[in-house]
Amino acid sequence: MKIIIEVAIGFMLDIIFGDPPWLPHPIRLIGWFISKGEKLLGKAFPKSQKGEFMAGAVLAILVTAGTFIIPFLLLYFLSRVSIYAEVAVASLFCYQILAAKSLKTESMRVYYHLKNHDMANARKYLSWIVGRDTQNLTEEGITKAAVETVAENTSDGVIAPLIFLVIGGAPLGFLYKAVNTMDSMIGYKNDKYLYFGRFAARFDDVLNFIPAILSAYIMIGASFVCGLDYKNALMIYRRDKRNHSSPNSAKTEAVCAGALNVQLAGDAYYFGKLVKKKTIGDNNRKIKPDDIKTANKLMYATAFIAFVILCGCRLVVSGGIK
Repeated sequence: MKIIIEVAIGFMLDIIFGDPPWLPHPIRLIGWFISKGEKLLGKAFPKSQKGEFMAGAVLAILVTAGTFIIPFLLLYFLSRVSIYAEVAVASLFCYQILAAKSLKTESMRVYYHLKNHDMANARKYLSWIVGRDTQNLTEEGITKAAVETVAENTSDGVIAPLIFLVIGGAPLGFLYKAVNTMDSMIGYKNDKYLYFGRFAARFDDVLNFIPAILSAYIMIGASFVCGLDYKNALMIYRRDKRNHSSPNSAKTEAVCAGALNVQLAGDAYYFGKLVKKKTIGDNNRKIKPDDIKTANKLMYATAFIAFVILCGCRLVVSGGIK
């Protein structure tokens, strides 16, 4: 029951406040350790394919172990002092692991600049939340990229961490976020990270496999709740859920594309190079900036439904309220 209370407090704090820039964020600290570890281990291992892979694997193991052990020990010692102090700190951790409000805030910033026909700032703020090149994107391209990132991050930024939090509290949530952060930083299939980031990328694929499937089905239910085309969402999910180089990323993108009756994904530029990608969904209508708002509405509905289901399952497994 204690974990449910901590997750519930963290969930509501995230929905209300998001990620204030003045509040020190542990994920940024994790990112700093990844960057420092990359430099140190890159020098310690041979400059070969095997050496780079081993360096990346050691980095992944050290970062994930540290991000689990440190909050686990901190919360353990706090529990010996005061249960209230433990719950307060654990709730704060849960709050900082979740990213629903910040996802909405950042994507809606792009939306507002699009509505004001400020393409320069729309591209600028989009570049903060996507990995592709944004400097030459049209209004349609910007909108599509924003909708895609909301859809994809509904899984790995909201539902997946929520699952790990409900299972193992803040320490397990931090472990997940460490792997997810490593994948976003070094999990690229380019010359620099092809071997160094491979272990982290595969680790992220494994951790997200089941959460991505659960997220997709919950999002289909949320499509019904939001009055969107849930039947098409299910159809497109079944058809296009593998239309991505990552085994997990296309799942919620497919649901969102089907629910909105638009086409997502397709070719994009990364680091100046054109990457050929399959499309997701049908081009039934032209995507428009308001679809960013609808994608966020769908994301929030998915988050609330997942929260209720996951906490209910935790209560059942733990034997009810005690």
